[in-house]
Amino acid sequence: MDLSQLFNTGAGKIGTKALTVGDWLSAAATLLICLLAIHLLMKVLHRLAGKSKLDARVQKYLLSGLKMVLYIITGIIVVDSLGIPVTSLVAILSVGSLGITLAAEDILGNVAGGLVLLSSRPFNIGDLIESDGVTGTVEEITLNHTKVQTFDGLTVLVPNKTVSSAKLTNYTALGRRRVAWKMSASYDAPTETVKAACMTAMERTELVLQDPAPAVYLTGYGSSAIEYSVYCWSKAEDYWTVYVALGENLRTAFAERNVEITYDHLNIHILDGEKS
Repeated sequence: MDLSQLFNTGAGKIGTKALTVGDWLSAAATLLICLLAIHLLMKVLHRLAGKSKLDARVQKYLLSGLKMVLYIITGIIVVDSLGIPVTSLVAILSVGSLGITLAAEDILGNVAGGLVLLSSRPFNIGDLIESDGVTGTVEEITLNHTKVQTFDGLTVLVPNKTVSSAKLTNYTALGRRRVAWKMSASYDAPTETVKAACMTAMERTELVLQDPAPAVYLTGYGSSAIEYSVYCWSKAEDYWTVYVALGENLRTAFAERNVEITYDHLNIHILDGEKS
């Protein structure tokens, strides 16, 4: 339907119907009632949202979106009360919204991902996470992206669509992390001597937690060395401090007990052949 068919050029007319003062008053009353209903409904929804466990930002975005939809519905109701055919208007709005949706597909995907992250809370500000190949501390969570500070001092903006759909590792959530070192020792070194050296190294390392208790295991026999796995725990924020200090202490403890840290090597034996 052409818009010219909806609005007649004559003043006070819509289509073939002349609008009276009563029609305008009726439309104004309808508008007033709708606005009052929206106000009361939003107050109730605000109270219900306040009692829910949803993030405050999620509540704000959802309530704002709902309020906008209610205003659009109010506009359609008021227009219909004036006798204006709303079928074509709804069709135009539908086509327009479809075009906007297609044009902003990535943005809407990020917004949806942001709402998922804010509602499910897989991580918080200050957590150390890894997602889509990016590892760092979360600085900010918006509807469009998550800002991460990497170990290299770089700020990376990861799209929320990617964060919510990709594999995500939160290193901070449990409050502690396991520190692991793989050590190789000579076959000539007694197993108990190697284990004792490893335990000494962990005892000398500050910030190591005693619960769970540190442990050492013989985990493999290599071609030129025996492999030992050294495990201890630390607070999440102390992980790298403990990891680096333990590595240094292991080398010192092995040297004190004369335990050789072996490495892959090749021995070549040259034999003199007999002349015929």
